[in-house]
This record gives sequence, structure tokens and C-alpha cells, in this order.
Amino acid sequence: MSASMTKSDLIERVAQKMPHISKKDTEVVVNTIFDSMTDALRTGERIEIRGFGSFQVKVRDAREGRNPKTGEIVRIPAKRTPFFKVGKDLKERIDAAWRAYRGGEPEKAPASHENP
Repeated sequence: MSASMTKSDLIERVAQKMPHISKKDTEVVVNTIFDSMTDALRTGERIEIRGFGSFQVKVRDAREGRNPKTGEIVRIPAKRTPFFKVGKDLKERIDAAWRAYRGGEPEKAPASHENP
């Protein structure tokens, strides 16, 4: 298994689970889903997929930054950027799979370095 899943990998997996649908039709369905999500986000809609998570567009205000090389102040324009918030069910399933992989042992919290 690769370290990341590409759109082609996703199409392949869906095609394997749905052998009665051609790979080409599977590709059309996946592209239609992505296009529909993109259109919704482009028009400011929020997308919520129960058990998975939600997508929304966040607006980043214009601000001033610095050119790291010269130290010169640079104006950074406002922009809209997509944001994904993982759902509780997905988070729990990922954590459960990770714990099973690690032998069921919970990760130990780092020791606190605060003074009492």
C-alpha cells in the first residue's frame, strides 16, 4: 500500500467494490462527486458528510507579511481556502485501527514540564 491515495487509486477501489459498474463509469461518478463538492464550496455552501466530516470555505483576511530574505513588508491579499473538519465517527475509527495496529496499547501522554 502506498503512503497516499490518489484519485486513480480511489476510482480503482470503488470499481473493485462495484464490479457491475465499468471502471469508466466509476471514474465519471467519482469526478461528478468531486465536481459537485467543488461547485458547492465555490458558492459558499458547507458540505457535511455524516460520520466522515465537513468541508467549508474559510476566509483569510488580507494581512502584512515579511519577505524572509529581505525583511521587506509584503501585502498578502485576502483569500478563500477550503477547510476540512474530521467527524467524530471517522476520528474514532482511525484511532481504533491505529490502536489495533499498535497492539491495543494507548499512546502515553508526554510528561508535563510545568512547575507546580
